[in-house]
Amino acid sequence: MNILFIMTDQQRFDTIAALGNPHIYTPHLDRLVRRGASFTNAYSPCPVCMAARYCIRTGCTPLTTRCFTNALSAPAPGQADTIAGRTGRYLAATMTRLGYRTFGIGKFHTQPCYEDLGFEVHLHSEELYDTPANRRRDSYAAFLQKQHPEYAWLEMLMGERTEMYYMPQLSPMPAALTVEAWAADRAVEQIRKKDPRPWFGFVSFIGPHPPFAPPIPFNRMYDPDRMPNPRRGDLAIDHQDDYIPWMNHAIWADDINDAHARILKARYYGELSYIDWCLGRILDAVEKRADADDTLIGFFSDHGDHLGDHHAWQKESFFEASVHVPFLLSWPKRIAANIRRPELVSLIDLFGLATTVAGAPELRDGCDLLGVLAGQAQPRTRLFSYYGEPGTPLFKIMVRQGDWKYIFLANGGREQLFNLAHDPNELHQACQRHPTIVRDLRCAAVAELSASTSGRPALKGSDLRAFPFHQRKRERIYQFDLSRGIHGFPAHPKDVWPAR
Repeated sequence: MNILFIMTDQQRFDTIAALGNPHIYTPHLDRLVRRGASFTNAYSPCPVCMAARYCIRTGCTPLTTRCFTNALSAPAPGQADTIAGRTGRYLAATMTRLGYRTFGIGKFHTQPCYEDLGFEVHLHSEELYDTPANRRRDSYAAFLQKQHPEYAWLEMLMGERTEMYYMPQLSPMPAALTVEAWAADRAVEQIRKKDPRPWFGFVSFIGPHPPFAPPIPFNRMYDPDRMPNPRRGDLAIDHQDDYIPWMNHAIWADDINDAHARILKARYYGELSYIDWCLGRILDAVEKRADADDTLIGFFSDHGDHLGDHHAWQKESFFEASVHVPFLLSWPKRIAANIRRPELVSLIDLFGLATTVAGAPELRDGCDLLGVLAGQAQPRTRLFSYYGEPGTPLFKIMVRQGDWKYIFLANGGREQLFNLAHDPNELHQACQRHPTIVRDLRCAAVAELSASTSGRPALKGSDLRAFPFHQRKRERIYQFDLSRGIHGFPAHPKDVWPAR
């Protein structure tokens, strides 16, 4: 049996037409929905790119990977020096060892940038290049340089960043040559290969991560005036996590009005419909194989995007827009078609899913999803998500149980409680009305952190550790083409004036 994992970057859970979004056109995601099971309560174990990806490739939570942000933390006392030393082999290396032909295509966001993950064929397409050598090494950038040198002059191949991060854009590339089209082309080539071994493929699209720059004609699929406005609550609740206003300022998104937000959502949806178009070609390649019914396809994202909900942009919070992700599984030979499943699932479950399909189950920190689907394994009753290194003011933890979501923010020792059945948009703070639930879920967080040397610094005695509230110093994030020696705006405009 073959396994194909397909992921996007920064795709919200509520962006699939077949799962209830009337504003978006996603015929091939809808096709995947009809092909299998849609888990409607799937979460990122850490809602940021690098950390979520290490959870996927290890099957372990950030307490073991020690990746709580887009950077790595030092090992906790008693832990091995390397991530694989702490978690065991990465997923691709494990599948290769189990006899699979393995290929990985797209964004992997590792540290170091070109870390060996164990794929037989590994084709990178990262977003940024910090050196000329890394730009040459990037498979997509190298493809353009060799086969389409007319685009070699571009600094940002996927759209402008820095102050343009949340400005609606048009892709600098035609639809047939974007990084998403390149990834789909390479995936189709790998799927069509003749090889007696089963195969494990991992295709990782860069979009719809900002900048929102769909190519023609996807840039004009959606009329902004037909887009719904962001869902905002009381600012005291929405910005109780000081990281949100800090990030808004960092990426020049601290003053986006409703009209601008609707335009951005239209471009974001255009990106998703374009990725859906690329996805269709991959699904066609699978369906043309004789063993299509014995191929498991998993589709998911690392985290979402606030898109203005809660007066917020980007991710890295525990609001649903940020931490709740799409999670589709299809395997016609084993999984019933077009079903919805409400169980709590996490990206850490993907490791166990792949190894179980391969006949060598290794769940690590995850749950047995196939067993849950078959009624032969118990689903988790409680789910955790983390952000920020334990023992620092940046640390925060989410506990999801039943209809309830509890959030603890070490900066200020602040708490939030939401009932997602009655308040799905998380607009009403419920801590004062339900102190017993707050206490129980806080105790659950303490117990989870107590079980790990990595988590214990987040505790003070038998309780969660709080720090006096401190507003983070506002600063900007600059993302220019370092491979071309560009590090920021010039001291004077004449410094970039082209020679005549």
